[in-house]
Amino acid sequence: MSERIGTVPELRSAYRSGATTPVDQVERVLAGLAGRDGGPVWISTVPAAELRARAEELTRHHDPAALPLYGIPFAVKDNIDVAGMVTTAGCPDFGYRAAEDAPVVRRLRDAGALLVGKTNLDQFATGLTGSRSPYGSGESVFGGGLVSGGSSSGSAVAVAAGQVSFALGTDTAGSGRVPAALNGIVGLKPTRGLLSTAGVVPACRSLDCVSVFTTEVTGAVDVLHAARGVSPADPWGRALPARREVAAVPATLRLGVPRPEDLDFFGDDGQADRFAVGVRRLSALVAAALPVPLDDYLAAGDLLYQGPWVAERLVALGDFLRAHPGSVLPVTRAVLETGRRHDAVDAFRGQHRLRELRARVDRRWQEIDLLVVPTVGTTFTLDEIAEDPIGRNATLGRYTQFANLLDLAAVTVPNGFTEGGRPASLTLIGPAFSDLTLARLAAALTTATEPTPVDAHPAGAGTAAAAVTDGGAPPAVAHDGVVDDGVAAAAGGGPVPAPAPAELLLAVVGRHLAGESRNGELTGHGATLVGAARTAPLYRLYRLDTPDDEGLPGLVRAAPDGPPGQPIDVELWRLPASAVGPLLTGVPAPLCLGWVRLHDGRDVLGFLCEAYAVGPQVEDISATGGWRAWRRAARR
Repeated sequence: MSERIGTVPELRSAYRSGATTPVDQVERVLAGLAGRDGGPVWISTVPAAELRARAEELTRHHDPAALPLYGIPFAVKDNIDVAGMVTTAGCPDFGYRAAEDAPVVRRLRDAGALLVGKTNLDQFATGLTGSRSPYGSGESVFGGGLVSGGSSSGSAVAVAAGQVSFALGTDTAGSGRVPAALNGIVGLKPTRGLLSTAGVVPACRSLDCVSVFTTEVTGAVDVLHAARGVSPADPWGRALPARREVAAVPATLRLGVPRPEDLDFFGDDGQADRFAVGVRRLSALVAAALPVPLDDYLAAGDLLYQGPWVAERLVALGDFLRAHPGSVLPVTRAVLETGRRHDAVDAFRGQHRLRELRARVDRRWQEIDLLVVPTVGTTFTLDEIAEDPIGRNATLGRYTQFANLLDLAAVTVPNGFTEGGRPASLTLIGPAFSDLTLARLAAALTTATEPTPVDAHPAGAGTAAAAVTDGGAPPAVAHDGVVDDGVAAAAGGGPVPAPAPAELLLAVVGRHLAGESRNGELTGHGATLVGAARTAPLYRLYRLDTPDDEGLPGLVRAAPDGPPGQPIDVELWRLPASAVGPLLTGVPAPLCLGWVRLHDGRDVLGFLCEAYAVGPQVEDISATGGWRAWRRAARR
């Protein structure tokens, strides 16, 4: 397996220091595309010679400091036009060769970004599962048959798998957020109109939004800054307000938290617990966390498919459906054809209802500055989606469908994993043009350490209310547009809990886990448990023989010519820096301490195994996902 492509900030730093060049990175990109398995991600890719030529041109003729996305590899969802490439929207018979780039793609290329190709999607961007494509059903990078989420399935997986640094998706009902949640990455759904939808195959043109996938927040803001702008060809585009104040820092914010009675996790206690943990972490970053009813938001979301907006999808696709009856997947056709049930009276009735709901939601922003919701209430496998493709698709969209109808901005960030190993996520939501404020809080959350298990395992969804405080009203907060105040500001402002200078984070994978036989070596050196995490999908886990027959886990970076890496469960411990030496002296060979990359892109010190110790005779337990999971399976 090839090594992951760096994040936007990582590559920018490496280019400017001279540590690498776009020519070098293109070869890594191409190696990552060759023979790649793990699910259908790409519909078409830029020819290798063309990609190499563009990298050569950047390397020879451009200053890395002069272009904001110099040499950054990216992908676009295949409902967005790229000059000279076929746009399929997930339907081969619909495909056409685009004469020019969509404005959003052109701006990214002008900023120095390297386009790698076009990615798979739910057909006509109709779906939230990633399973509605004739090019194949997408699976999450976490495996186990978990859906990738849609409709921007390929874009999310390409980023999560490290094949590109960022990708564009689209988001009408949650297509830029649900795939981010199911692949453990960041999904930025900006204020509608900031990114031009000219050159994008419409789903619901009045609601469509181009979205951004990255593995960290600041890179998403960089992309948004480079790509935004009003296009003469786009009547739906919007510029930033002429007068706006700077974005708020997290410590000044009033955060709305859904009332427990408004939350539905569809029987998934693991997702409920993780959301409660996320709320606790957010509450430590903001001025106040206040209970908010969700009924108006959810009622607006119901209008998307139960109201007349589904008919808007027929404006662009109705003629094609009639002319090509066999070209559209049955489930896609079933959704689109429901639009024929609505007439003009329904359309006006729906608009009036939405206006009432939006007025009430707009008044809510006088009481709170941002809102947090689960991105998804539960997760599904491909088999489970096949049993009820429309009903379970609606379940995935419960907390996402209202955002564009209500003219809201949103950013989705990872929120750890359930005890069953499923990815969890939450979404921060704000009024139009609150994008940078959202990014600041999201960045603070993703860099904050997780609370210890004593604080991190409330008993279900109802405990989210325990994080809500009754503090007095904080200073008034103004909402900013996006990025004119500087990309660095996205991660700035407000206290961010992190290890003190005399401490560091340590990733633990085996017998040093809490409750295991060697955990006392950690606690004896003053280590404290931070919480659970997973590695990036770059490692294999082996069971090394030991005299006690239980074995010793060895975490090894996957070799390029060997089996691909997997995400492996780890615990993060906070360890005094002065204890590293004494701890290392007790670590038996072939184990060692080295840098371990987590799924959120962070590199932390952790237990690794030297590669010489593994071979055909050593048991590979990577597929279990971790030491404890292997132990449970072995005892059955």
